[in-house]
Amino acid sequence: MTAEQMADDGDRTVYEAVPGANQGPAPRTLDAIDRDILRILQTDGRASIRSVAERVHVSRANAYARINRLIDDGVIRGFSARVNHERAGHGASAYITLKIVQNSWRTVREQLQALPGAAHIALVSGDFDVLLLVHTPDNRTLRELVLTRLQAIPEVLSTRTLLVFEETDLDPDPAR
Repeated sequence: MTAEQMADDGDRTVYEAVPGANQGPAPRTLDAIDRDILRILQTDGRASIRSVAERVHVSRANAYARINRLIDDGVIRGFSARVNHERAGHGASAYITLKIVQNSWRTVREQLQALPGAAHIALVSGDFDVLLLVHTPDNRTLRELVLTRLQAIPEVLSTRTLLVFEETDLDPDPAR
């Protein structure tokens, strides 16, 4: 068996995590300075080491070491720009729910990652299995993506499309 052990329970398969399998290092405990650094970088990923150090009241060397440790530990996964999708030519956005064949998550995830406009993919619980956020130039392109690309994936059993009329990115809350 691989990272998960399977047990047959009548009509459904139950998965139990194997201790230590596919689990990265244990989450690290963040102190108040680490949390402040994260808040600053979430607000302004281009903030200089000097600026970060001054704002959290540590030396530049300490700020540099802390940021590198946060990167090395996987707490910071990268730095990116926050994009206004409409201004970038992607005026149609939708959340698409998918029901997929049991045990096909890894295969489906790989295919979804290759879709143009895919912005977020999550394996979830509830009435559907996957939640996909996409940004496309227009509704016609969105329709083609759903009808010809998503529904052509053999492991996708059904889809439901929820159009986004308006969206707001939340800024990091300083109180967190």
